[in-house]
Amino acid sequence: MRLLLLLSLTGSIFRFFRRLGVLGLFLMSALDSSFLVLPFGNDLLLIALVSSNRDGWGWILYVLVSAIGSVVGVFVVDLLMRNAGEKGLERFVSARKIEKLKSKLENKMGITVFIATLIPPPFPFTPAVMTASALQCSRGKLFSAVFFGRLVRFGAEAVLALYFGRQVISFMNSDVITYIVYGLIGIAVILSTFSVLRWLKRNQPQNA
Repeated sequence: MRLLLLLSLTGSIFRFFRRLGVLGLFLMSALDSSFLVLPFGNDLLLIALVSSNRDGWGWILYVLVSAIGSVVGVFVVDLLMRNAGEKGLERFVSARKIEKLKSKLENKMGITVFIATLIPPPFPFTPAVMTASALQCSRGKLFSAVFFGRLVRFGAEAVLALYFGRQVISFMNSDVITYIVYGLIGIAVILSTFSVLRWLKRNQPQNA
């Protein structure tokens, strides 16, 4: 019963963002690149919108909006983590992961973040951004890497949706894919809730 309610709720959330069109895509992109967990949510929404509106050059707008939304989400993360510094980073990312990312970011920050934007979950995109910000890496390089990396990723997805639009629509409208999409969004809602609660809990003593 709870599973059915969760699927119904997540389905409503996905349809809500889809009805918003470009604005929904922007919001989903920003949320996906912030502290919230939305695995493939933005990708699926982009593909759905491009597949449903294949006339003209509207797909370019979808790609640009998705990339800009991602930069906005990263900006929120950067704003918090840059002030927290490396010491504050330890409250969110394990020491082992910090050391692994730190060695890469210190030498090739732009390339590391760029690659992180291309690779889908479970690659730790948000921890990479958080570590780069905590280490006071250049904001210009960070935002540029995220923007162009997302342009490549979302551009490739949009082109595939254009060429295989009918197949994509038929595929995404199937019951199996519908439940998979709703399931992913359901997982995203649960993980995002835990992420926010953990962030609030870890910052409570400091605020006190």
